[in-house]
Amino acid sequence: MTQQPARICILGGGFGGLYTALRLSQLPWKSQKPEIVLVDQSDRFLFSPLLYELLTGELQTWEIAPPFSEILAGTGVCFYQGSVTEINIDDQRVHLQEGADIPYDRLVLALGGETPLDMVPGAASYAFSFRTIENAYRLDARLRRLEESPVDKIRVAIVGGGYCGVELACKLADRLENRARIRLIEMTDQILRTSPEHNRVAANKALEARGVWIDLETSVQEVKPQAIALEYKNQVDTIPVDIVIWTVGTRVAPVVRSLPLKQNQRGQLTTTSTLQVIDHPEIFALGDLADCRDVEGQQVPATAQAAFQQADYAGWNVWASLTQRPLLPFCYQHLGEMMTLGTDNATFTGLGIQLDGPLAYVARRLAYLYRMPTLGHKLKVGINWITSPLTELAK
Repeated sequence: MTQQPARICILGGGFGGLYTALRLSQLPWKSQKPEIVLVDQSDRFLFSPLLYELLTGELQTWEIAPPFSEILAGTGVCFYQGSVTEINIDDQRVHLQEGADIPYDRLVLALGGETPLDMVPGAASYAFSFRTIENAYRLDARLRRLEESPVDKIRVAIVGGGYCGVELACKLADRLENRARIRLIEMTDQILRTSPEHNRVAANKALEARGVWIDLETSVQEVKPQAIALEYKNQVDTIPVDIVIWTVGTRVAPVVRSLPLKQNQRGQLTTTSTLQVIDHPEIFALGDLADCRDVEGQQVPATAQAAFQQADYAGWNVWASLTQRPLLPFCYQHLGEMMTLGTDNATFTGLGIQLDGPLAYVARRLAYLYRMPTLGHKLKVGINWITSPLTELAK
C-alpha cells in the first residue's frame, strides 16, 4: 500500500508564511515530497513596508501586492484562499470558513496580527487602520473625496508615534501638500521610542518641515464621526477632524488565542528557539503571534525583518523534522531600521551606516527589492522602477 505524502499546512501568507512555503519548496526531498498548503484570506501577498507608497502614487498595487497564484506558480505549493475558523490540534485539522477541511502533519502558524480598534469608544466605527491592502484602498478613497471637496484644510489625526504613524504622517503631508493639517498623537514623551537616535532626529526634522503637529503625552479618550477627544495633563479637548488613523497595538487573531497552547499575556504562543510551540513539536509559530527568544536568549521583535528571517529557519526545521535531520535554533540578526519620511526621503541606520534623505530613499528601495519574493517578481519590479522615469520623461 502506497504511503500518503506528509502534508504541511501554513496559515498566513505574509512574510512568515509565504517565505516559509517558498523555502520548503526549494529544499531537497529525497523521498516522497510532502504536500505544501498555504492558506490566506487574501488572494495577494502584501509587501507591507511599501504600503505607504500606494497613498502617494509612487508604487502600484501589482508591485507591492502580487497575486499568490503568480508567486507560487511552478513551486508546487497549493494555495487556499479562505479564513481560518478553527484549528483542531488534537485531530490535526484546520477548518476554513469556506468549508474546506485541511488535515496536517506539520502546521506553521503565521497569521500575523490585527489592529485593535476597540481600545477607546468610537474607534472601531470611525477610525481607519492601516495594515492591509484593503485598508489602504479605503483610506485612499476617503482622501480622494476630501481632495475633491471644497474644504480648505484636510484635517488628519494619526494615533501612535511609532514607525507606522510617523511614516503615514510624512507621506500624507506630501500628498496633501498645503491642504494638510496633520496631527500625530503619542502617549509617551517622544516619538519612535525604540528607534535609533539618528532615525528619530531625522523623523522629527521631516515632520517639522512638513508642518505636522505632534501631541506628546496625549491619550485618546474617544473617536467621534468628525472629531477626536484628547486628554493632556488631565484636561480633555475635543478637536474637529476629517480622518482618524489608528496605528497603535497588535492583537493576535482570536482563532489563535483560543488554542489550548502556552501563551503569554498578549496571547502570543510561546515557542522554543527552534520555533516549535511548547508541548506541540509538530506546530511551528512565527511572526506577530509568536513569543520567541532566539538561541542567545534575546526577545525576537514582531517586525517584518524578524518574520523574514524566521521563515528561513521555519522552512528548514519543518523539513528537518520530516527527514530526521537536526533542527536549527533561530539566531536573530538585527540588520538595521529603515523608514520612509515622505516622497524621495527616508532614513536608514544599521550595519555601521547612517543615511537620510534621497540616498537613504534609494537604499531603502533597493533593500526591499532584494527582499521581494521570487526572482521573476524582482525582475518585473526592478525593470519597472528603471524604465518608469524614462517613460515619464518621454511624455
